[in-house]
Amino acid sequence: MRADVILEGAAHGLEGPLLFARREADVALNDAVEVIGDDGSARVGRVSALDEENMVIEVLESTTGLGLDATRIRILHRPLEMAVGPNLPGRVFNSVGQPIDGGPPVPAEKMMRIDGLAINPAARDLPRDFIETSISTIDLMNSLVRGQKLPLFSCGGLPHDRLATQIAQRARLRGGGGGGSGKKGDGSEGGGGGNGGGRGQFSVVFVGIGVPYDIAASFTRAMEESGALAHTVMFLNHADEPSTQRLLTPRFALTAAEYLAFVEGRHVLVVMTDMTNYCEALREVSASHGEIPSRKGYPGYMYSDLATIFERAGCIRGLEGTLTQLPILTMPGDDIGHPIPDLTGYITEGQIVLGRELDRKGLFPPVEVLPSLSRLMDAGTGKGYTHEDHPALAHQLFASYARANRVRVLASVMGVEGLPENDRKFLEFGDAFEERFVAQDGPRTLEESMALGWDLLRGLPPGELTRLSSAQLAEYIENRDWPHFEDASGNGDKPYSEMGNGPVSEEETPADQEGSGY
Repeated sequence: MRADVILEGAAHGLEGPLLFARREADVALNDAVEVIGDDGSARVGRVSALDEENMVIEVLESTTGLGLDATRIRILHRPLEMAVGPNLPGRVFNSVGQPIDGGPPVPAEKMMRIDGLAINPAARDLPRDFIETSISTIDLMNSLVRGQKLPLFSCGGLPHDRLATQIAQRARLRGGGGGGSGKKGDGSEGGGGGNGGGRGQFSVVFVGIGVPYDIAASFTRAMEESGALAHTVMFLNHADEPSTQRLLTPRFALTAAEYLAFVEGRHVLVVMTDMTNYCEALREVSASHGEIPSRKGYPGYMYSDLATIFERAGCIRGLEGTLTQLPILTMPGDDIGHPIPDLTGYITEGQIVLGRELDRKGLFPPVEVLPSLSRLMDAGTGKGYTHEDHPALAHQLFASYARANRVRVLASVMGVEGLPENDRKFLEFGDAFEERFVAQDGPRTLEESMALGWDLLRGLPPGELTRLSSAQLAEYIENRDWPHFEDASGNGDKPYSEMGNGPVSEEETPADQEGSGY
């Protein structure tokens, strides 16, 4: 173990959170340091760049009042680490892993590097099994699988923070990996949401990146009032904190998630919002280093930097726990081709897209089904995981809604009266699909989502349902004795034009009752 080295009089420049100093001792890239001011207070930092003569230190706390002449730099000869232990769930931390909930420090079972350790590709296992989020457009149409990294692409002003909170509150595992019959009322007992520790339990790591204080308080209050905080670890980075801290927030959070998943054997879902704030901080720090910018001013290494975050998700052969990521980002200018969503899409395994048009219609969550995709859905759904008819139902709903959108284009030219009868039924189906299936006022189990999906398909001619087998048509479409989905308004089997908004299967959470889109 090497002794700490203290440099005096080595600092010669300060720009925002960056401290420039002469390299007067043996130091390595990403080494942790302490910057000690003339008042004796120590600020945590790390070496972000160096050459033979100089080094650049990212100071992770405010540099206000920090002078150059009296500043001392203690080199710790180790990377930044986080103290982790079994008492992490139920705690709230700041950007650099320090408790901000008024509780004591976490009893450290071990120290773990925040940059993580690369997972050997040969040790990776294929993500399998299903995580229920209570959102129909995700659970039924774009299923989230344990070990997957599935981003959510949003736009400025859309209620993605509200959606992130609801997913963190309601996400759960399904008991035994199996499913029910797909009929209403047959919901399986999941292992998620419990506040007990131990292997096989479900935990959530919620990460707020660059959020205002009122939104951070809303996140915390919603998790506390719903009881979800008991199995959740929260990391909150505020909008007024240094950009260097913003770059470390997801790394501290993922370090805690890796401990829970690969040491304690839990199944961990990491919800991160908003990764666009992270990328903006990366651009700011890169510019302050004097680096040559790439597309739209972002650094050329942004792809590999994002990969160091997203690739920490997965399953490791021989270990019980899994780490699943649901990163959320806002697309600048609603442009899905912008470097942030573009590079994210290359690394991750699909995307859930929120649409402004659905939001204008007052539908929540405004998930655009057609551009959304979960590339690993087949690995965690179907017989043995959810229900054997789940994939066929999802494919048929997708195909029918795609045709409904094509018919809408024809109707805008020819008028509804000029459409054939089958096309008019698809037009009605498209409206009902958005109003009853996409929109929902409360959580739904997968069984309730499936029941609603079959209910909607019964309004279409059976001959047009080409993604279903003859047995599925006979059991779910032509069999009128099959239980129908009843929504909160009692619509049941009413015609599409008389149906109201989506069902409420449980009481709304406190966050829903406030009606805040954050």
